[in-house]
Amino acid sequence: MTQQGTLGVAVIGTGKMGADHVRRINEVISGARVAAVVDIDEARAKAVADTADGCQAFTDPAAAMAAPGVDAVLIASPGPAHEAALLSAFERDLPVLCEKPLTPDSASALRVLEAEQKLGHRRVQVGFMRRYDTEFMKLKALLAGGELGRPLLLHCRHRNASVHSYFTNEMMITDSVVHEMDQSRWLLEQEITAVTVLKPTPSSLSPEPLSDPQLVVFETTGGAIVDVEIFATCGFGYQVQAEAVCERGTARVGDAHGMLVNRPGTWGGEIAPDFVARFEEAYDREVQAWVDATRRGEVEGPSVWDGYAATAVSEAGVRAQATGERTAVEMIERPAFYS
Repeated sequence: MTQQGTLGVAVIGTGKMGADHVRRINEVISGARVAAVVDIDEARAKAVADTADGCQAFTDPAAAMAAPGVDAVLIASPGPAHEAALLSAFERDLPVLCEKPLTPDSASALRVLEAEQKLGHRRVQVGFMRRYDTEFMKLKALLAGGELGRPLLLHCRHRNASVHSYFTNEMMITDSVVHEMDQSRWLLEQEITAVTVLKPTPSSLSPEPLSDPQLVVFETTGGAIVDVEIFATCGFGYQVQAEAVCERGTARVGDAHGMLVNRPGTWGGEIAPDFVARFEEAYDREVQAWVDATRRGEVEGPSVWDGYAATAVSEAGVRAQATGERTAVEMIERPAFYS
């Protein structure tokens, strides 16, 4: 795809995230168009396809990838379907933006890792959108610059107003804290070596059998400690915050210091209702960066290695959650391909 060409994207999965990406490509970013959409629900796929001029609807990802005008793939389907879609994209050597998780487990992530290396070049950007959030980008630059010295601690908070009825304790790790896993690896430039999960007495408002909130602790290769408060049913809104404690100072992001309003007897501002609202600009920036890099013939951003690493840490987190014990992370050595 040349710099001048418009990138034709097949969006796989037309649920909340996929439909939002279709809107984003149609209305917000430049240099791309939605050429095809895929969903096992044919009616839903057709309804979303009707929102984009010249867009075709499919129920089979491979058929969509083979359709005329498709140059790249955005995967927003449920995690268990990602491996097959990624391997189909590799068969056609198509660039991919894959929403997290890369795959649901480290064994399948390793298969994807090996398949991409056989291509001889990177093809996948994994959708860890916090790397494209303005505040987190500033924190990353500050830490990388070394002004505050070595990071010693990273305090994180991840709060949701509520979760779906099917949400499980394991999903608190695999669907929520997985973001802090990638965020911590990226900010600290270290791998996570062990996970411990502590459970206070659950909130009386948390739905059974959810044990909510929880405190998740990471140990890293550089000796830093990361603690993550995950509160899936806090009730008051969506918050993601992080504070780095370094040798010569601290830095904190996520306090949402937007407009503050004074009213009789009170003052304050807004709290985002969910992750789509909180990270809307980060998603826009992420997809635009992917499109721009793809049109240049390049692949940037979180790699398949990052997706695999997050999955491996998630598995350790789920084991630690079940046993209450400190659990070592089991990972292969990082291939030179992803250096």
